[in-house]
Amino acid sequence: MAVFSLFKLSMLLSLLSDVKLGSWPGILTQKEAVAVGGFPQQCNRIECPTYDVINSGEGYEIRVYNSSMWATTSPIDDISFVDGTRTGFLQLFNYIQGKNNYNEQIEMTAPVLTEIAPSDGPFCESSFLVSFYVPKKNQVDPPPATGISIQKWGPTYVAVRQFGGFIKDSDVGVEAAALSASLSGTTWLDAIKKSHSSDITTVYTVAQYNSPFEFDNRVNEIWFKFDM
Repeated sequence: MAVFSLFKLSMLLSLLSDVKLGSWPGILTQKEAVAVGGFPQQCNRIECPTYDVINSGEGYEIRVYNSSMWATTSPIDDISFVDGTRTGFLQLFNYIQGKNNYNEQIEMTAPVLTEIAPSDGPFCESSFLVSFYVPKKNQVDPPPATGISIQKWGPTYVAVRQFGGFIKDSDVGVEAAALSASLSGTTWLDAIKKSHSSDITTVYTVAQYNSPFEFDNRVNEIWFKFDM
């Protein structure tokens, strides 16, 4: 229980501060090397969704996530990934602290997802959806709440690229482009393009696993979800 409380408190303190994640000097701004397929250590301490790895290559991994449920914010329009994620997480933090229709506290899980529908230009607002994995014990009847929707995922295919460090706004597009490049020439990229053919811009997701006060062995991921 203490681990859950510390994780929630540290995340909240960071999000409420004026210091943006990834803007601290020294070691916190350095990228850490993360091996593709490395299991996030945070998932040994708190609950994470389960998945199977069905393929891997240079710079990517293909997973199939098992059926799961997620609590998701309404769309948040912002020019900054960091600010949009902060806004969404604060809404989800209130939700898991008991500001829901059941007045029920919910344990923290990982990862926190931020789905991004990119803008058409550098000074235009993108649209962000921030999601929290609902623990198994709450999935039978997740507490409803104003401004939070409950999404049920069936088995879900995801192409994944892992990277370390604290995420800055400038990292997100670079890492998404790197994932796309690593998938070039594969049937997986063809499936991703087909799944997103109706999108005006390519929608992708950032997964964050760690408390902001965990400095070492941080794991972040870029996800492309797709159908097969």
